[in-house]
Amino acid sequence: MHTVIIGVGGVGGYFGGKISHSGQKVTLVARGKHLEAIKQNGLQVKSIDGDFRTYPFLATDSIGKIEKADLILMCTKSWQVVDAAEWIKPILKEKTIIIPLQNGADNTEKLFSVLEAKHILGGLCKIYSKIEAPGVISHFGHSPEIVYGETDKSDTERLQKVKEVFDKAGFNNTISEDIDVDIWSKFMFIATVSGLGALTRATIGEMYENQEIRKILEQTATEIHEVGKAKGVALPEDLVSRIMMFISKQPYDSTASTQRDIIEGRPSELDNFNGFIVKEGKELGIRTPTNTFIYSCLQPMETKARLAKN
Repeated sequence: MHTVIIGVGGVGGYFGGKISHSGQKVTLVARGKHLEAIKQNGLQVKSIDGDFRTYPFLATDSIGKIEKADLILMCTKSWQVVDAAEWIKPILKEKTIIIPLQNGADNTEKLFSVLEAKHILGGLCKIYSKIEAPGVISHFGHSPEIVYGETDKSDTERLQKVKEVFDKAGFNNTISEDIDVDIWSKFMFIATVSGLGALTRATIGEMYENQEIRKILEQTATEIHEVGKAKGVALPEDLVSRIMMFISKQPYDSTASTQRDIIEGRPSELDNFNGFIVKEGKELGIRTPTNTFIYSCLQPMETKARLAKN
């Protein structure tokens, strides 16, 4: 199996690094100084589960140099998914499998808008990780896991092929019985802590221990729950309380990647998180005052970051 990793940030760097380190054929798609460092010194992963360095089959930013892929892990930011999907078309085989791992609730839909549905599985990952320096990935929290499944909830042979790759790489992975529920459950957590974390400049632990902020976290999650149910996702009735309990158990000093992006003036997934809930709420006739407040307060910073990037 030839696995191609699109985006070698905290997510793609860790999981792609693990697959490569297990002796499997991996191509890493990166750019700039990060790419050059990987070419010269391999990819270094500093992990709470043990450090390692790996030398992938190929590291490149050129689609023309990449062999056809059996498995593609999409690890870009949510707002880059459509462009990335167009970019990978030349390396698709008849049975290439594509799994999106970025945060957000509608990444499979974005892929469906560009690529044939036969290639696409739903997916998500659980990890705290980031680029520490060019060529260096830091995994600093959570036992890493990928959850994936067929969007029609079927049990297929190709799911087992993916599992073989992940099992050999040595990280936790789960075949989901309802990937939409799992995606929205992860989305509820990350969207709830990200925007409010950017507004408060506080860690997850600091937010949760503050009684008033904890109420706002719960209000944010409740609105997401209502929107998800209105979209037909079979979210459990007690999911908000479960997410709040999950937030309470996160490392006290942890922060979300989108929170860090906003604070550091980089383009973020704000539009795909709180902004997505605001947009969907309007279309579905569901009030989302808390998400609207968070999104509106952060939008000027997001606009400024995107103008600076261009």
